[in-house]
Amino acid sequence: MKNLVNEFENQNPRIESSPFFSVIITTYNRAILLKRALKSLISQTENDWEAIIIDDGSTDNTYEHILPFLRRYQGIKYIKQPHGGEASSKNAGIKSATGRFITFLDSDDEFDRFHLESRKAILMQDPSIKFLYGGVKILGNQFVPDRFDAGKKINLNDCVIGGTFFIDRNIAISLNGFKYILLGTDADLFDRARKDHVSMKEVLYSTYIYHHENEDSITNRLLQG
Repeated sequence: MKNLVNEFENQNPRIESSPFFSVIITTYNRAILLKRALKSLISQTENDWEAIIIDDGSTDNTYEHILPFLRRYQGIKYIKQPHGGEASSKNAGIKSATGRFITFLDSDDEFDRFHLESRKAILMQDPSIKFLYGGVKILGNQFVPDRFDAGKKINLNDCVIGGTFFIDRNIAISLNGFKYILLGTDADLFDRARKDHVSMKEVLYSTYIYHHENEDSITNRLLQG
């Protein structure tokens, strides 16, 4: 994959007014669900954030559907790229982020209104923490394919959910973002961070709402077989 560190070498340095959070929202042909995700974001009790929507080559007029959000909220940016998949989209978001911490909101998921506020409190209380994870409410199918054997099922409670990640931006860059693999991109990043002894903390507040009812999701399609 491309080396994100090299990609960032010629980027302008962040300024003091950069937001605390960069919320990366990747989407592909989920315009209606994306609006639900955006509503949950703008309803946050914490407002020190920017949002970066990476449209991965959608053909469902996503831009037109979310144009009212873009016009009303200057902190929401929209970038469209040729279809390249999950890792490509998330890495594009990392490259464009200016916040101190990067987090993710899948276009078919939601934030509880206290999601960002609760995570910021933890990060401010202990500045040594560079990677938060956990705290998810799962709706729908509780199983996904095992990343090491797609023919087996694993309970989501035994997985790390990428939407719950809050990663120091410099750490995300140093880890070279997400790898281009079919399954387990989030778990792979988590494992590499742990191997590099990144200071991590699990959060138990279930404020990330993970919708796994969508039959069109990658993991549900693989389960159907």
